[in-house]
Amino acid sequence: MKSEWKKNAREIYLPKEEPSVITLPEFGFFAIDGRGNPNGQGFGVLVETLYSLSYAIKMSPKSGNAPEGYGDYAVFPLEGFWDISEEAKENFSVLDKDSLVYTIMIRQPEFVNAGYAADILSAVKKKKPQLPVESARFERLTESACVQMMHVGTFETEPASFACMEAFAIRQGLKRVSKKHHEIYISDPRRTAPEKMKTVLRFQVTGA
Repeated sequence: MKSEWKKNAREIYLPKEEPSVITLPEFGFFAIDGRGNPNGQGFGVLVETLYSLSYAIKMSPKSGNAPEGYGDYAVFPLEGFWDISEEAKENFSVLDKDSLVYTIMIRQPEFVNAGYAADILSAVKKKKPQLPVESARFERLTESACVQMMHVGTFETEPASFACMEAFAIRQGLKRVSKKHHEIYISDPRRTAPEKMKTVLRFQVTGA
């Protein structure tokens, strides 16, 4: 039976449009770091790299290279951790997208281990040498306690949702760890009107 994150992990990927607290376990990801304005062409190349790696695993049974324990599944959505450079923090007034630093990533199924991920990195690098596969990595991450909510609308309207989340955290006696935050992109921007885009917003908290 096919595993689908929209059905099996709704609390992680489809939260309500109001803040809530979630405690997350460790997951494995393909990840790649970047900096600067995500509207540039370079960001799209990084995204393509992550999807190439993810679909290499998804389609591995057809190439006879499926890992032990493989089961059919839906590829997880693109995610990203976002912050600004240390230089920008020292002189911050208005957000300059050129000062952004980020890690984008795609979660992998539990049957993917570090050894198999290394094989996939090597195979995709040979198949698609034009992509910066050498900059990608497989790692296991956990966020532990977080406040999250579903944001509906453009990226430019996210500050209102973050303000709502921060007020909720204070009411719950929680403290935001840092201004770094996590986004999970549920909607396909090629097929969704900007005002209807769905993005999970999340930040780590202490005191939970």
